[in-house]
Amino acid sequence: MFKRIKEDIRCVMDRDPAARNAFEVLTTYPGLHALLFHRCNHWLWRKRLRWLARFFSTIARWLTGIEIHPGARIGRRFFIDHGMGVVIGETAEIGDDVTLYHGVTLGGTSWEQGKRHPTLGNDVVVGAGAKILGPLQVGSGARVGSNAVVLRDVPEGATMVGIPARMAGVRPRMDSADDRRRAAVARKIGFDAYGTTDMPDPVANAVNAILDHIHVTDARLEQMCRAIRGMGGDVEDTRIPDVEVDELDCGEPAPEAGEQGVDVPAGSGQVRGRQDRTGS
Repeated sequence: MFKRIKEDIRCVMDRDPAARNAFEVLTTYPGLHALLFHRCNHWLWRKRLRWLARFFSTIARWLTGIEIHPGARIGRRFFIDHGMGVVIGETAEIGDDVTLYHGVTLGGTSWEQGKRHPTLGNDVVVGAGAKILGPLQVGSGARVGSNAVVLRDVPEGATMVGIPARMAGVRPRMDSADDRRRAAVARKIGFDAYGTTDMPDPVANAVNAILDHIHVTDARLEQMCRAIRGMGGDVEDTRIPDVEVDELDCGEPAPEAGEQGVDVPAGSGQVRGRQDRTGS
């Protein structure tokens, strides 16, 4: 039991940059509290102590703002970020490494007995306010955008947006060793390079080149650190912070010619960062 709790705390710290330490996660994260309650309630449900399981699930809802039916099946390393307003129905099934944001509903569309709620595969991310309704299948690696309403099966690796949700793109399959290595590097630095749904080839090639460069640089730094430690030096082992990618705005006025060493034709579009937009 304690091993699973440590695993749950670690997955929160891996996915939430705001989490500073294990004690903070254990004492202040309602998503973790709801999951711990659910494990106890699900055990009672399987022992056919149905009323008691529902009673304690109601207490958990009062305390956390998250409603998880004790009959729902949830895999390992499940993370509910913020959590307020999350509803998970009785026959819902959730795989490993799934992330839900606040306001998500895994609901049913029928009053009939039997399977009424969705099944989520592994490594699924569901954005804030999204609704997944009915006994449908959400494939592993899928992404559901914020406020989307999913009413049909979702293929593996697909990104769903809109009401009703439509497929906006499919994440590439990790068939080659290079693809798997790039995905691992992207996860390590907190940037999901394969989550973009309409990435033109030049941009994709540039991102892949950056990830390859980071991989080689990281490997060399690790070799240097090992060598320094071998000579008796002290190298601090710090956690790599997540990358914060600003939203890009296109079509703003171009900079003056020669600004920052780049000649830009008059009237051409430009991408600017946060400082340019705020005028600072």
